[in-house]
Amino acid sequence: MGLIKIQSFSFLFTILIISSSSLPHRHRHNRRHHRRNSQLIPSIFHPPFIPSNVNGEWVLLHESIGVSAMHMQLLYNNKVIIFDRTDFGASNLSLPQGKCRFDDEVLDVDCSAHSVLYDILSNTYRPLMVQTDVWCSSGALNSDGTLIQTGGYHAGDRKIRLFSPCDGDVDCDWTELPQNLTVQRWYASDHILPDGRVIIVGGRKAFSYEFFPKTMDDNGGVFHLPFLVETTDPMEENNLYPFLYILPDGNLYIFSNQRSIVLDYVNHNVLREFPMIPGEKRSYPATGSSVMLPFRLRQGQEPVVEVMICGGAWGGAYVKALEGEFWRGSSSCGRMRLTDPDPKWVMEEMPSGRVMPDMLLLPTGDVLILNGAANGAAGWENAIDPVLNPVLYRPDEPNPRRRFTVLTPTTIARMYHSSAILLPDGRILVGGSNPHSTYNFTGVKYPTELSLEAFSPPYLGTQYAHLRPLNQAVDVGQVLSYGQQFSITFTLPFPQPNAEFMVSMIPPSFTTHSFGMNQRLLFLEIVGVERLFMFGYRVIVFAPPTRNIAPPGYYMVFVVHQGVPGHSVWVKIQ
Repeated sequence: MGLIKIQSFSFLFTILIISSSSLPHRHRHNRRHHRRNSQLIPSIFHPPFIPSNVNGEWVLLHESIGVSAMHMQLLYNNKVIIFDRTDFGASNLSLPQGKCRFDDEVLDVDCSAHSVLYDILSNTYRPLMVQTDVWCSSGALNSDGTLIQTGGYHAGDRKIRLFSPCDGDVDCDWTELPQNLTVQRWYASDHILPDGRVIIVGGRKAFSYEFFPKTMDDNGGVFHLPFLVETTDPMEENNLYPFLYILPDGNLYIFSNQRSIVLDYVNHNVLREFPMIPGEKRSYPATGSSVMLPFRLRQGQEPVVEVMICGGAWGGAYVKALEGEFWRGSSSCGRMRLTDPDPKWVMEEMPSGRVMPDMLLLPTGDVLILNGAANGAAGWENAIDPVLNPVLYRPDEPNPRRRFTVLTPTTIARMYHSSAILLPDGRILVGGSNPHSTYNFTGVKYPTELSLEAFSPPYLGTQYAHLRPLNQAVDVGQVLSYGQQFSITFTLPFPQPNAEFMVSMIPPSFTTHSFGMNQRLLFLEIVGVERLFMFGYRVIVFAPPTRNIAPPGYYMVFVVHQGVPGHSVWVKIQ
């Protein structure tokens, strides 16, 4: 914890790092599924709003958006790309008049949408058109904010697709490139690199990695990675959708199954292997989730790097689930400091077991764990007993027994093929869940979910409204340079004699199958705080020092006051 005292206008300001607290509560809502046409769909709820629940609150945004949210990507223009798959037949949302896909492997003519563009501010959505199957694919935003979306199934398994944000939106749609990936990528993971390229790692029967775009040094386009062979379990795999993180030295951390390495992807060498995480398997279909805990940036100091992994299933759980026997999901979390001289996993217990959880970094530096099931494994019909309560984890809480807090439950089961992302206003967008090979709404225990919800963490409760920063603005505009000093101005609703601030910087992640690809959080170094007038403040910070710490692209910047974040502002670092 850093301490800075600022004397201004006879007031004393102390800058500390704190986190918020919470207790549970319930709500109910009904939902139904029906086909929608292709006009801009109006909302049934109109943000902005401030929830009153002290323990977080769920709001049903739409009973149906027509597709199930298997994949989500937030864009810098405050839109969210949501997509499912194309090989289960027609969805519940029509494409605009005259748009259809032909000679699909399921339908000769498919005039339904399998992707939507969701507008956060208006709570509306419109259909998008994908050409080939995007089932269980991967993605990352490039430095210009364009989604590079890779792989999928059958005709889509080597495809590269782009989605670029644009003003007006009516002309924005998917573009499929004529060039292909070198090998099929189904259940792979992507990460943007410090040089702006995207690395694509693994996938079913793809024990390799490759890059987009390719360079003259790419030696045929694909690089074998024996680690992915070694972490494959017979009959189960348990190594799909590996967890990837770019480290401060520019190398890539890769976690698969129970093992992890550091890969020098420039010289194509494994530099280091870490101890195995104890207990259960952690990768698909024994699916757990992971985050890299926040970097606390200080001039001239390398940040501490710590990885956290929660949930999963025992080896054999997938095979047993196919036979109708559902083993209990893992309740353990492991933390490992990669920068320690002798890294070791430190294990903790969640309040309950969970397979297929999502883990998201909140602007406060806390971790939200949500979605998933208590028993079984990932896959069709392979899990039972949805875990409805999110859990808040405070990594900086000294007492391990007080780190986990159970929050308000949803009433909607979010099982296999669900997803969740952080929004610029601090809410969590949650959708999807389709543990069936087709859309199935009747006669099953866990129907296909076409609904879209928002979860407001406790920091958005009305009891904290007097602390919430408002009217954030960056003095240098939207574009930052590495290491640049800049300031953020904002107001507080009431005068604060002891204002306590931190500034967090978060890129938008691509989320699918319980992993937020490209997710990281940077606490910027605060070098000064000024009081401009009774309600107005300026915080002066340093931008991240290098591309390894913050790969180029768009980030949300949040001012957090006494554990309460304001609405973020978008910046682009290059």
